[in-house]
Amino acid sequence: MVITWNGEGCFKFQNGENSLLTDLPDDSSGIASPRFKTDVLLKTITPWPGNHSESNSDNVIIGAGEYDVKGIKIKGAELVDESSSKFFKTVYSIIWDEITIGILGHIAGDLPPNIMTDFEELDILIGPAGGEPFISQEKMAKLIKQLNPKIFIPSFYKISGLKRKTKDIKDFTSDFNGEVKTNQDKFVFKKKDLADIKKTNIICLTV
Repeated sequence: MVITWNGEGCFKFQNGENSLLTDLPDDSSGIASPRFKTDVLLKTITPWPGNHSESNSDNVIIGAGEYDVKGIKIKGAELVDESSSKFFKTVYSIIWDEITIGILGHIAGDLPPNIMTDFEELDILIGPAGGEPFISQEKMAKLIKQLNPKIFIPSFYKISGLKRKTKDIKDFTSDFNGEVKTNQDKFVFKKKDLADIKKTNIICLTV
C-alpha cells in the first residue's frame, strides 16, 4: 500500500489498481484539490442538506454505515456531539487487504467510548495534529497512547500555502517518545512490515 498526502485531511491510499481518497481540501484553504479520479472518496464532514456529488469518484462514502467497495470494507460512525443541523461528522475504520486503518477526519473532541472498539488494534491511524479548531494536540497525543496504532500519520497542521492559522507539527512531535519520520513524500508498506512495531511510529508526509 502507498499513502500520499494532498494537504489538510486529504490522503490518497493506493493498493494495487484500486485507490481511496479522503476529504478534498476546502477551496478557501489555499490548498489545491487533486483532480485525479479515485475508486472511493471518503468524506468525514458533510454539509446538510447539500450537494454530495463529487467529480473525483463514482463511489462517495458519507455518514454512518457499513460499506464494501472493491474489497475495501468501511465502517462509518457519526460524531453525534460534534454534528449539527448544518453538517455532520463521521469517523471511519477500514479493513483493506488485512490492513486496518482509522480515519478521524475533522474530530474536535474525545472519541466516544462506543466508537473506540472500532479503532482497536489499528495498523494506521490518521488524525488532526495542529490543534484548534480540531482536537487539541494534547488530546490527540493521549488518544494515540490509548489506541496504540502501529503508525500515526498527522493531518490538518501548518504547511506552506495554508491560509488558516494552525500549529506546527513540531509542537506535536517534540514530546513524542516513539520514532518520528518527517518529510516523507509517501509511505510505502506491506502488512508484514508493521509486525514488529510495538510502539507507535509517527510518519509526517509532505505535500
